[in-house]
Amino acid sequence: MLRGRSVVNAIRKLQAITLSSDTTQHVDTTYMEIPVYDVDKPQTLEKRKARLHYQSRKRGMLENDLLLSTFAKKHLDGFNENQTMMYDRLINSPSNDWDIFYWIIEKKPTPKEFDNEVMDLLKKHAKNENRHALSQPPLY
Repeated sequence: MLRGRSVVNAIRKLQAITLSSDTTQHVDTTYMEIPVYDVDKPQTLEKRKARLHYQSRKRGMLENDLLLSTFAKKHLDGFNENQTMMYDRLINSPSNDWDIFYWIIEKKPTPKEFDNEVMDLLKKHAKNENRHALSQPPLY
């Protein structure tokens, strides 16, 4: 009787291993979508900037975390409402973080809807012409 249970348990373990490897086997990790945020949601300029500081830091992709968080630290507080909305749309409208990164480093052409003064500032920031060591700013 114990032998029969051991065989059943072994089969269950093999099934669990097979199922878990099967479920991740077909996942395409080269394209991960950014969660959609309603950029047109009414907010005060102060709250929008606070959210954008956080979102710039927590992208999920280290390259963008570094570029966007240091850019936001340097420029966001000085943006007017229109510039803030341009930045909000830029980081919250595209569905793929790699697209944003490639536009910033000019590996891909920037779509017309994001080709504006804020993107120009971002591209200049990414070039880091003064060769400053970049590190994420503290959260507070």
